[in-house]
Amino acid sequence: MVVGLVVPVTRGIWFDVPSSGTKCVSEELHSKVVVMADYYVVGDEHHINNSIVPTISVKVTSPYGNNLHHQENVTHGQFAFTTTESGNYLACFWKDNSHNGGGNMSIGLDWKTGIATKDWDSVAKKEKIEGLELELQKLEGAVEAIHENLIYLKDREADMREVSERTNARVAWFSIMSVGVCIVVSISQLLYLKRYFQKKKLI
Repeated sequence: MVVGLVVPVTRGIWFDVPSSGTKCVSEELHSKVVVMADYYVVGDEHHINNSIVPTISVKVTSPYGNNLHHQENVTHGQFAFTTTESGNYLACFWKDNSHNGGGNMSIGLDWKTGIATKDWDSVAKKEKIEGLELELQKLEGAVEAIHENLIYLKDREADMREVSERTNARVAWFSIMSVGVCIVVSISQLLYLKRYFQKKKLI
């Protein structure tokens, strides 16, 4: 079973992975966006007492199916990449066969994109800024990210409008052709029936 979740710019979420199946999270991103994520198995009381933490497998793919991250038999990990394609990026998690315990397993995921991935402490030390100036730089980065998202949404809307217009044009031509065929068939039937009745001397 695959379940899609839309993850915001930055959020830590918990979700359950079924004993047999796959749970996926996804986010629609445009190109040239930095993505960073940390994931970990949330050990329940039974696992902690027995020092046994089940392992998972993780696979992250791009909209065109390119493999960006793949790990097996891990209890935690992280991945980072810069998007090169626009579309839905998918991170899928499933239980390893080595874990024979039943029931669902909880996984924590900290997913960050865009401006949220920036290390502001390093920026502050490198550029020797702090306080209000640092906050203003953060706001500037957030505004740039919002502007880029708006441009992306505008381009997507333009693409969708173009597809819609092409589809409408094709439907209109198909409708005209259908009406034309119906008219031709009707005229042919009338001529045929006229000749038929004339041969039978009914008219």
